[in-house]
Amino acid sequence: MAQWLAERLPRLWYRRRLALVLLPFVPLMLLFALLSGLRRAAYRCRLLAAERLPVPVVVVGNLVAGGAGKTPLTLALVEALRARGRRPGIVSRGYGAAAGAPRLVAADSRPDAVGDEPLLLARRSGVPVAVCRDRVAAARALLAAHPECDVIVADDGLQHYRLARDVEIALFDGRGAGNGWLLPCGPLREPLSRLAGVDAVVWHGLPVQLPRRAGKAPRFGMRLEGARFHALADATRTCTAADLAGRPLHALAGIGDPARFFRTLQGLGLVCVEHPFPDHHVYTADDLRFADGAVVLMTEKDAVKCAGLIAGEAWVLPVSAVVDDGLIERILEKIDGRTAP
Repeated sequence: MAQWLAERLPRLWYRRRLALVLLPFVPLMLLFALLSGLRRAAYRCRLLAAERLPVPVVVVGNLVAGGAGKTPLTLALVEALRARGRRPGIVSRGYGAAAGAPRLVAADSRPDAVGDEPLLLARRSGVPVAVCRDRVAAARALLAAHPECDVIVADDGLQHYRLARDVEIALFDGRGAGNGWLLPCGPLREPLSRLAGVDAVVWHGLPVQLPRRAGKAPRFGMRLEGARFHALADATRTCTAADLAGRPLHALAGIGDPARFFRTLQGLGLVCVEHPFPDHHVYTADDLRFADGAVVLMTEKDAVKCAGLIAGEAWVLPVSAVVDDGLIERILEKIDGRTAP
C-alpha cells in the first residue's frame, strides 16, 4: 500500500483538480497545514530561535515536494559566486545519509554515508560541502574546517527555519504548483502565500501562471544544458549523442521528475527504453538486470550510486544550469548591500 501511494500520489498532484481518490487524505492535509503553520509562526514570533551564522546564507529550496533542479541551481550559484571573488561552501541535509553528527563530504565519500546529491555537489563544485539533518550544525562544522568560506549556500533548506538566512530562492519547474494543495493532497510543503517572503523565484523550464497569493518576488529563468556523455567507469572517456544514435539504449533515472531526463535524451535524438525509479533510489544489482548487454544512460545523481553495479557499457550525462544574470546580482545586493546595475 505504501509503495502504491508513493507511486500514485505524485501523479494525482499534477491534475488540475483535486482527484476524488485524494479526498480521504484531506484531514491529514489540514493537520499538516496546522502544524506547519504553527511552526512558521513560532519562528516568526521568535518563540523558536533561528541561529545566525557569521557569514551570509543563501537558501535554495522549493515549495513543491520532489526535485525541480535544486542541485544544478546550487552548482550554478556557487560557480557564479566564485567568479565574483567569493569563497562559498555548501550545506545539505544529505537525504539517505547515515544519521548522526555533521560530516564533511569528500569526492570519495560513500553515497550511503553522505547522500547522493551532496556527493555530486562535492565532486562537481570543488568547494567544501557538509551534511547533517541539522543544517546549522552542518554549517558550523564546515566553517570550523574551512574558515576561509565567506558565504554558505544551503541546498534544499527553505523549510529549515532554524538556519537564519539572508537570501531565499524558491525553485519551480514546468509542473508548477500542481493542484495547489498541501501534502498529502497536493505537492506543496507550504502554501503559495509563502512566496511573498522569498527574495527570488526561479523557473526551470517554461513558467506557469501562479495565483495572486504567490506574491511578486522577482522571477528568473533557468535551463539545463548537457550534450556530452562520459563513461560511468572512466570519466575521461566521452562521447556525443551522435555516437550513441541507432544503438539499443536503456535510460534510468531516480530523480524527482524522471521524465525530464528522458525528454532531454529525446531532445538529443536518442530513442531509449525508459526505467524510472523513485527519487534517491538506492540501486541494487537486481534493479539493473535489464542492463545485461545493453547500453545504459543515466544522470549524474544516479551515477554516484551505480558505480560497480553495471558491468557493461554505461554513460552519464552531466548537465549544467544556465540562469538569468540578474539572479546573482540580486543575491549580491542582498548579502553585501551592492546595488544591482
